[in-house]
Amino acid sequence: MLISQIKNEDGSTSVVIRNGTEASVLDGVSSTYELAKEAISKGQSLAECVRGHSLGAAVDLEKVAAENRFLLPISHPDLAHMHLTGTGLTHLGSASTRNAMHAANKPEPEVVTDSMKMFQMGLDNGRPPKGEIGAQPEWFYKGNGHAAVAPGSDLVSPGFADDGGEEPELAGIYVISEDGTPFRIGFALSNEFSDHVMERVNYLYLAHSKLRPASFGPEILVGDAPSNVEGSSRIYRDGKLLWEKPFVSGEENMSHTFENLEHHHFKYDVFCQPGDVHVHMFGTATLSFGDGIRTQDGDTFEIAADDFGTPLRNRLSVTAPETTTTKVKVL
Repeated sequence: MLISQIKNEDGSTSVVIRNGTEASVLDGVSSTYELAKEAISKGQSLAECVRGHSLGAAVDLEKVAAENRFLLPISHPDLAHMHLTGTGLTHLGSASTRNAMHAANKPEPEVVTDSMKMFQMGLDNGRPPKGEIGAQPEWFYKGNGHAAVAPGSDLVSPGFADDGGEEPELAGIYVISEDGTPFRIGFALSNEFSDHVMERVNYLYLAHSKLRPASFGPEILVGDAPSNVEGSSRIYRDGKLLWEKPFVSGEENMSHTFENLEHHHFKYDVFCQPGDVHVHMFGTATLSFGDGIRTQDGDTFEIAADDFGTPLRNRLSVTAPETTTTKVKVL
């Protein structure tokens, strides 16, 4: 089952349920967020809660995509209570590009980079027996709900950025219950948009390079992710395909289990505040930057995988370079 949120032609919002090729409005539900809270309060799975509502009008999701009427598949009424975060070096091929970026800055090529050390920690102990705690992954913060960009909308690269590149990933979607328990709704495609040129300057710029917008959806796959996800990441320029590469995800292709990655995020009390929404991106091994692609204003990113419904598409919008410093006023 897939769930999404769309803007209707009259401007209202509907929650849409897709089973196979059939998609319909879910009656009596104002948002995915409210549906998740209803399921938690009733002690039901999301699928059980959905079955408690009637289905309304059929929806043509291809038409919705063509008319750019997809909203984020979940949001929070207060954007400060929605958190975009992620983990890196989690996939079996993910160290190669990162290591090449950072090894280029090392005076002694034979020295093992921090990236490779972190990746090896995941290989050694990122998949502990169920119920046990494994190695900590690399972790980063992207922003709150103000950084979340709807499918079909622009990913804006700020004027001070050195680059704006895609990262095709799976994201876990979570709502925190009133007693502080994280509940996972499911998984969605995400574009963990980052500045790889800035990161390459110095590994300690990773935090800066990740403070960029991100998009996810358009649909959430309810429940567990397939163990093997095969998809495609593409960039279009002037309406023509510029770059394409397959990507894989799911635990068969990862050095960490989802359970281990979730533990190392939600072990922090600050991320278990009642009512909050979390979108946690689980990493990738596929970047156009690793193939020498430099994106430019107007390029369109497309991330697709069959199990996740409608492809995720966003246009790159590059703002003018900064010419003045940010001024802080004294009170």
